[in-house]
Amino acid sequence: MATTELPLDVKLMAVVTHVLIGVFAVLSLGLFTTWLVRHPVWTVKAITVHGDVAHQSAVGFRAQLASQMKTRLSGSFLTVDLQQVRQLFESVPWVRRAVVQREFPNRLRVTLEEHQAVAWWGESGSGQLVNQLGEVFDASPDDSDGLPELAGPPEQSTQVWSLYQLLQTELGRLAMGLERLELTERGSWRARLDNGASIELGRGTPDELLQRTRRFTGTLAQLTERYAGAVQSVDLRYPNGYALRLRGVTTVTDTPAAGASQPRR
Repeated sequence: MATTELPLDVKLMAVVTHVLIGVFAVLSLGLFTTWLVRHPVWTVKAITVHGDVAHQSAVGFRAQLASQMKTRLSGSFLTVDLQQVRQLFESVPWVRRAVVQREFPNRLRVTLEEHQAVAWWGESGSGQLVNQLGEVFDASPDDSDGLPELAGPPEQSTQVWSLYQLLQTELGRLAMGLERLELTERGSWRARLDNGASIELGRGTPDELLQRTRRFTGTLAQLTERYAGAVQSVDLRYPNGYALRLRGVTTVTDTPAAGASQPRR
């Protein structure tokens, strides 16, 4: 059976026809997808908030986010940028972390984790707080009574909070409250008790600082039995002891307890 080869122009026309059909199909699919995505049925109808909301409410969120929400939610349920919505919620005071999820067909679910304030950063009322992980954040607590003060280089806030917990536990054995702990720019530590007494801790690792504090708490009862008076200041920078000043008790010279030599600055 003989075969006849099609003319070149016919072949070209067939190829062009197939290409045009393919382009038309792609364009049609694109237009249909665009129409489907923009259909009102996919408009975000509501945002539900779950998790830690002790410091926020629906009214509070609307007041703080209303102006930005219009631009951040300009897309549909299918195209809205969840990363942007997450950043938007995390910009609200007290919100540490937000997880944003789509809920079919037209809702967003936001799960919040709030900061748990454990101390002021800097001075009381500074507007900066420390959370339970040692992170510094901006906010003002509803009730700031009883919050201690932590201070130091911001990048070392976790270290300051960690040492505070160690020292507070040790001082608590003598019913002493640690009101302030500070890491100076020179790397030296100092503290203030809730009775106003100051403590110079000096430099060192957390274990070294804890050992100095234990030397103080372990012998204080013996000294206060001999010398009546509240603690006014303590210098723990001596290698083999500490210097103690009691209110109402004066001496000719300040003599370190336990026969200590000069302190380390």
